[in-house]
Amino acid sequence: MQTNDHRHRVAAERRERMRARLLASAMRLVAEKGPAATSIDDVISAAEVSRGTFYKYFPSPDALVRELAIEIANELIGMAEPVVRSYDDPAERVSIGIRLVARLAIDHPLAAAFLIRLGWPDARSPNMLLDFVKRDLTEGIRQGRFTRMPIALALDIVTGAVLGATHRMLEPGCESDFAEQSAAAALRGLGLDAKSAERIVNSPLKPVEILSAGLLVETSEIPAPGVAETARLVVGRRKAG
Repeated sequence: MQTNDHRHRVAAERRERMRARLLASAMRLVAEKGPAATSIDDVISAAEVSRGTFYKYFPSPDALVRELAIEIANELIGMAEPVVRSYDDPAERVSIGIRLVARLAIDHPLAAAFLIRLGWPDARSPNMLLDFVKRDLTEGIRQGRFTRMPIALALDIVTGAVLGATHRMLEPGCESDFAEQSAAAALRGLGLDAKSAERIVNSPLKPVEILSAGLLVETSEIPAPGVAETARLVVGRRKAG
């Protein structure tokens, strides 16, 4: 009985490692080429597996990219949620969320580049990240903290700030507080006065916990395509710290 359990456990671990290998390979390809240009041949070549192995795990490249997006969304929410939920003010929650995701570009440039290439999902489609953001925007509008506006417009303000800041922070020479500048601009767009926005975005960020086994950790040392110089600067900042 113990022998069978051991075999099942080893087989399950092997399957999980292969799935993670395919996902990590796909993340790099999507970050480099975009989801539409990523083919099965690209993935199996990068992961060094057979076409048959690919189909054991995913029915199509689209399915792989969708599952990869879900994995990243889950990890981002798992990272940000404990910190975000520690604040009562919806404006502080939105600010913290923008800053945390934008700062992925520092320690997780490949994941950041993947998010930029993937773009933000349609507000009309179900998505965990959208629901995560929408919750605090809806509450902020209800409380009168934000100007009353269509929730889709509020989402556009926040997601535009996130993607814009993430893209900029992958570039060499980016201002160290660009995430804060972007969060402040988003809060002003949502209706806060400039002084309140500046106070909120300049509050210290609480530490976050990254899953010990996940795509963010597995790909943390892989630079995003085209941002080797940024990766070098990040390493320099780490050593200096």
